[in-house]
Amino acid sequence: MNAHPNPAATSAPSVPEVSARPVALVTGVGRTVGIGAAITRHLADSGWDVARTQWTPYDERMPWGVQAEAVDTLSADLAGRGAATVAVEADLADPASPARVFDEVEQRLGPVRALVLCHCESVDSGLLDTTVESFDRHFAVNARAPWLLVREFGLRFAGEHGSGRIIALTSDHVVDNLPYGASKGALDRIVLASARELAHLGVSANVVNPGPVDTGWMPDRVREHCTEHTPLGRLGTPRDTAHLVDFLCSPQGGWINGQLLNSDGGISA
Repeated sequence: MNAHPNPAATSAPSVPEVSARPVALVTGVGRTVGIGAAITRHLADSGWDVARTQWTPYDERMPWGVQAEAVDTLSADLAGRGAATVAVEADLADPASPARVFDEVEQRLGPVRALVLCHCESVDSGLLDTTVESFDRHFAVNARAPWLLVREFGLRFAGEHGSGRIIALTSDHVVDNLPYGASKGALDRIVLASARELAHLGVSANVVNPGPVDTGWMPDRVREHCTEHTPLGRLGTPRDTAHLVDFLCSPQGGWINGQLLNSDGGISA
């Protein structure tokens, strides 16, 4: 399945104009209430142009469903914050998608300077009931796609030394969520390796564990349990994660490199 732009979801021309704003590519931005959407808003406010990916068939099979008009709504929101933006529909289980996404973003906005990996495959199942097909799909989306996206970023990056950023969102939840947690563990290793392997480019790479953030997926029992066991007595919000990612993408955040950062209100302490 090919990645392709949604013409109605972009405020950028087909040939990028010269812009002083750097370009960030944020994956997994299919809903306005998600962490990815919050990150795009913060980056737009901080002076970035923003490309996003989403995969509608994933939302269709999730409990929350597809959010109608989310792509257009977020595009208008980002444009109102001064950002040129493009949305790319991309099945990241397809190993050809990462290169096509970068081609599309470069054509419409320009070269990517920050890669923020927010996409995921997440289906609850444990050791005894996970299917081979589900396990393989989780690793294709949550580990292989990030590797290919990071590789594409490294092969194409030509920005000023010290200006490049790679940030991925992870999770430490594995019990009864085996393929998701295991594939996120693989993601961690891939991204942290890039802090060393892309050092010659001056690209910093970090992983963020946002802890329990309710973006519409939590049943009441999970919401109550996580609130009770978080020292700060509340759940995380998309804005909490977006603040940290925005800082890591800033010049002030460049010295943080090769780290797995728990931004979870202390629940993992």
